[in-house]
Amino acid sequence: MELRVEDLAVVRGGMRVLEGVCFQVPAGRALVLRGPNGIGKTTLLRTLAGLQLSDGGEMTPGPEAMAYASHADGNKATLSVEENLTFWARLHGMREVEAALSGFNLASLRERPAGSLSAGQKRRLGLARMAVTGRSIWLLDEPTVSLDADSVALFAASVRQHLAAGGSAVIATHIDLGLEGAEVLNLAPYKAAPPEQDHDFHEAFL
Repeated sequence: MELRVEDLAVVRGGMRVLEGVCFQVPAGRALVLRGPNGIGKTTLLRTLAGLQLSDGGEMTPGPEAMAYASHADGNKATLSVEENLTFWARLHGMREVEAALSGFNLASLRERPAGSLSAGQKRRLGLARMAVTGRSIWLLDEPTVSLDADSVALFAASVRQHLAAGGSAVIATHIDLGLEGAEVLNLAPYKAAPPEQDHDFHEAFL
């Protein structure tokens, strides 16, 4: 499924941070978001995911086609690894979790409570959620945080499998994941201009 974004403006704290954002991500392809810290990568992903409203522009399809993985892993600490994935799968009308368990090297940990996992294992479990949602478009915010080299390779393989199946992905990352054909979008040119000051108001206090 193709993702189209046209003239999108996103806000943080009531102020525009990005405006005029335009891009397309065809089925089977990935787009990597780049830009300095604070430019609005997370805000853009949250807007695409429907977690906050845009300030103008259009995107198709809507959030119902997207799965979002943020900095927080979203794991239920008291549930086991398998129970966590089963919960997310059923929430999205899916049932299969075995592929996600094996794909993220979690099969041997299936009965472990999520709260007892290491930081890297928790991150792998959080990312494995994407594979059980059945959603076509993955939105990933710095997904490799806390992952070692082997786990990064597992994650990249999962994304490639998703793309090969006709899915697409938008990823905010500074790491080269080796995704063939992935395009890079630098968000710096879309930084919103600072709001104009009301000169009459300003001069009244001089």
